[in-house]
Amino acid sequence: MTNIQDRIVRYGDLKPCKTAFIDAHTPGSDQKENFTIIGGGVSESPDQHVHISTPHGFNIGAAGQPPKCRNSLHDHRTAEAFFVLSGRWRFFWGRWGDAGEVVLEKGDIFNIPTGIFRGFENIGTDYGMIMAILGGDDAGGGVMWAPQVIEDAADHGLILAETGKLYDTKKGAKLPDGVQPMPVMSDAELAQRPEPTTAEVLPNHVARYWDLVALADHKPATVIGEYGVLRDKPGFEVDFITRASATEDMHSHDRPSVLMPVTGHWRVTWEGGSTTLAPGDTMSVPENMAHNAVPSMTGEAALYHIIGTGDPAGLTWKG
Repeated sequence: MTNIQDRIVRYGDLKPCKTAFIDAHTPGSDQKENFTIIGGGVSESPDQHVHISTPHGFNIGAAGQPPKCRNSLHDHRTAEAFFVLSGRWRFFWGRWGDAGEVVLEKGDIFNIPTGIFRGFENIGTDYGMIMAILGGDDAGGGVMWAPQVIEDAADHGLILAETGKLYDTKKGAKLPDGVQPMPVMSDAELAQRPEPTTAEVLPNHVARYWDLVALADHKPATVIGEYGVLRDKPGFEVDFITRASATEDMHSHDRPSVLMPVTGHWRVTWEGGSTTLAPGDTMSVPENMAHNAVPSMTGEAALYHIIGTGDPAGLTWKG
């Protein structure tokens, strides 16, 4: 019998990793914390704690950063979608991070186009957290870094091996015999990468919290999906549920699903038990388990619901 409590990760119980990626020593990026909540994630460090390892067809993670802390330019081979849990965040993209940018606030979601380098920084006044959804069980096989990120990291003692593992020369580590450093992308490879403008990205890849609240007035709003506000088939679908569109009807899915509150407290009930989720909590609901989720208190309440679709995890869908 599945212990449902083992599939709930409380915000206050999240275990951070400060050495997850190659820019962990780079000034301006050395204060960030990475969290792997569901799935293996894309961390380059053996220090990364995985809260729930059960395959879902996608990964759930998070990044927490103090003000003025930046996550360096990188890319994945599958979808990377973020929603803001707290704080004010600037997302930027392109070879040098200057092709375009957008500022997101609590509840806003960004399904970042694949094939472009992207980064983000906390421009708020307090510690902030963004929650991430990565396509595929293996999250696309890791991270691809802009060349300058790899070069800057080497200047501060971190070397990324071709195997995807990090070695900290400040701690006396060195590449094993026969293992080469991760090669930087060639000029030819870089030239093939698109540099979309903000005007091209915003209408198709960004959805604002209050617009989603309005759209979810009668039924859950499909945010990311073939027929979503942000049309894509990244191997998962994201829905947005509010007090107005929540229902006490019991239902189940043939795949594991994930509940992630943004605002308010949510009572999740299943046969033989119930729990209350708060913003920042993550719950994995087992496949075929009948359940419901409704606000447990008065006031504003909204949550994101994620479920795999069976579509291949890959490049942004052009349908």
